[in-house]
Amino acid sequence: MAWKHCDKAQRSKFWLIHNGAVRRAVASWSPSRYRSLYSTDNPVNKLALQMQHIRKTFPGVIALDDVSFTLRTGEVHILLGENGAGKSTLMKILSGAYQKTAGEIQLNGQAVEIKSPKHAQELGIGIIYQELNLVPQLSAAANIFLGCEPMRFGLIDRSAMEREASRLLNELGIEIDVRRPVQALSIAAQQMVEVAKAISLNARILIMDEPTSALTEHEINELFARIRQLKATGVSIVYISHRMEELFEIGDRVTVLRDGKNVGTYNIADVTKAELIRLMANRELTNQFPKVRAPRGEEALRVEHLSRDGTLHDISFTLYRGEVLGIAGLLGSGRTELARAIFGADKIDSGQIYRNGQLQLIHSPQHAIHSGIGFLTEDRKTQGLVLALSVKDNVCLPNLNQFARFGVVSNSAENRAAQSYVNELRIKTPSIRQQVVNLSGGNQQKVVLGKWLCSRAEIFIFDEPTRGIDVGSKAEIYEIINQLTAKGVAVLMISSELPEILGMSDRILVMHQGRINGEFMAEDATQEKLLRCALGE
Repeated sequence: MAWKHCDKAQRSKFWLIHNGAVRRAVASWSPSRYRSLYSTDNPVNKLALQMQHIRKTFPGVIALDDVSFTLRTGEVHILLGENGAGKSTLMKILSGAYQKTAGEIQLNGQAVEIKSPKHAQELGIGIIYQELNLVPQLSAAANIFLGCEPMRFGLIDRSAMEREASRLLNELGIEIDVRRPVQALSIAAQQMVEVAKAISLNARILIMDEPTSALTEHEINELFARIRQLKATGVSIVYISHRMEELFEIGDRVTVLRDGKNVGTYNIADVTKAELIRLMANRELTNQFPKVRAPRGEEALRVEHLSRDGTLHDISFTLYRGEVLGIAGLLGSGRTELARAIFGADKIDSGQIYRNGQLQLIHSPQHAIHSGIGFLTEDRKTQGLVLALSVKDNVCLPNLNQFARFGVVSNSAENRAAQSYVNELRIKTPSIRQQVVNLSGGNQQKVVLGKWLCSRAEIFIFDEPTRGIDVGSKAEIYEIINQLTAKGVAVLMISSELPEILGMSDRILVMHQGRINGEFMAEDATQEKLLRCALGE
């Protein structure tokens, strides 16, 4: 979409940027003035959106069954449900990515047929997908303004675009070089680019699907501050999250989906966390972090003086059998870079890695797998799965030697193994032949976990293992971790969720600017202590 296709408000915004007046203009806008530009007749609490009796079917699957959902002007409406409950499907219909099978959608009382994502954008609907929707080769600035770039003399005004991109990200508390391609940024930074992209469109309805799943506490607070600003201007927000504590901080109402049906809509002040969990799972979940401590065994992994220019500086630690060693830290602290270096995905400049006391020369992920190391990456979509392949193929792909005899892979052996992990991990899929691209994000994550369980690794590196996972599935994954440590497997767990780090770790390392800045036994650690250490104090 070129300049001529941008709406009046967007053209005005770019004109202000070009003339260096954007900050003065923003400072002078009050919420009431901003609201008057876009919704002159919309009083607070008027229905901005009505989705009535929505039904969506796929071959052999009823994804949504008679679901109704409303959204008021200037509210944050939480959409809650286990993986596969239909949340993302409902929002993809609203954002034009899917076409409903039946039902009606009304915007401000007017019936509409949302024909495509572009049409939804023209109607003032923006979405931040759980699975990032960026062009990896383009810069952060280019991704934010893709299709609506500021123009000057018929050419893209890159300096104006980069200035405005920096401003949007700075308002979210993120300072990055907006000229860098997004593929060079961390997942957390990419997620903030997605947020800035949606905000830049001046959407009147903004859908946020797991926007904080890769963010740390500081970044979440910055995002919430921005959400409150948007609410004050009359923007309506649909917020999907599995982080239960967030819902009560930012939400106004909550709707719970289960098995493709609406099982209730409530004012957030009128329900408890336990009630919402029961509605989602249709069962009681009494223990959020069912940690079972295993006896600490011998040394499994030792890292000595590991360094990588610009990201890691003199990292040393030991991981023991039967132990969960948690890694905490803020965006850019080097947590993921450390995991990638140990797994051979990134080259190290100096340092040694020992397994069972023996020096390992790990130059690639293949070497790491042969050394008994499994790595569940934070970005399942691009690094953990082959989306076009089936569940069976993804589970078995790194482990073909297990299923081969005289160089020929046994299809029946693969089928048995894949089906066993589908059953064990409760992966919701019509069959093991289903392409993983068609599964929900949480079930995709379970397929990645199944792949590494199948590899029979003795050292597991989990980078954000429950990102995008509902509370019921989280508990199942925690139980798997307990089962692994009970067998003497060593687990290195990276997480942005401090309660998860505290609840499931035996020891905790805190990283700051590529260094280990602190070590705590889990029983001596608190969120405040970890956060202070992560900030370099």
